[in-house]
Amino acid sequence: MMNDLSEYLDYLYPNPKCELIYHNDYELLIAIVLSAQTTDARVNTVTPLLFSRFDNLEKLKSANVNDVELILKPIGSLLLEFW
Repeated sequence: MMNDLSEYLDYLYPNPKCELIYHNDYELLIAIVLSAQTTDARVNTVTPLLFSRFDNLEKLKSANVNDVELILKPIGSLLLEFW
């Protein structure tokens, strides 16, 4: 059954492409979390600055919350409650 579903999805979407812009697993994970609250296109507007300032999980973990909020503000206030 699972194989049938997989084949059907391959038929429907022969060349799926992630719309999120990322360069490594860390960036993809953060972008996915952000995209749960807004569109991928909106996430792509803030992640270049976010990832240039906090290019790994340790830096993001140690970041000043206000600095992160400022970067994420353009993608919505609901998201800021998550952080």
